Amino acid sequence: MLNIYHLTKTYPGGKVGVDDLSLEVKAGEIYGFIGHNGAGKTTTIKAIAGLHDFEQGSITIDGISIKEDPLKAKSILAYIPDNPELYDNLSGLQFLNFIGDIFRVPKEVRKERIEKYAADLELLGALNNQIASYSHGMKQKLAIIAAFLHAPKLLIMDEPFVGLDPKAAFIVKKMMREFCDNGNAIFFSTHVLEVAEKLCDKIAIIKNGHLISSGTMEEVKGDASLEEVFLELTEEA
Repeated sequence: MLNIYHLTKTYPGGKVGVDDLSLEVKAGEIYGFIGHNGAGKTTTIKAIAGLHDFEQGSITIDGISIKEDPLKAKSILAYIPDNPELYDNLSGLQFLNFIGDIFRVPKEVRKERIEKYAADLELLGALNNQIASYSHGMKQKLAIIAAFLHAPKLLIMDEPFVGLDPKAAFIVKKMMREFCDNGNAIFFSTHVLEVAEKLCDKIAIIKNGHLISSGTMEEVKGDASLEEVFLELTEEA
């Protein structure tokens, strides 16, 4: 579903954000991407989403190059940043309809999905309120609903649980699992290693732009906890 092949991204001034990174995320997988702040997680995620250009390598989503055919690639993916910037002057419902229009989601299908996801995330009663009145957690929920709205094949999430209360986080984890069980894929970063350990089918650890470990959860952590392995690898690498 997602193929990253020898990705290299260098910023002006020569700072290397990601160096020769290769990963594959298959349909049905929840793939966790972990590393310290500044390790290259967000750089990689923005490159996948088509927000960052890159000098070397390739990224394809379901066989479609994000560089060569960005509109087609973006039509089958959804990206949730760590701090969603939404349109404060719109209501939640107006924003979701705007997203539905962009992705050409039929109105009846759109209505059904909005009602389902908003009910699941306990946001239904606030959809007619201005986004400016939303808390950070409510904005995060709205961004999640918007991401699921056009039924993407690949969901990219950067720290998706930040700002969510425990109940909402539980519901989002359930949504993620169901999404992948239906043949889609998720690639997400998180600092909450306990969540990654329980939720992910595969994991990758990055440090200073370099991939230092990847594979199934069992392959990466063995009999230890993910936290122990992460700390050991990032100290040694």
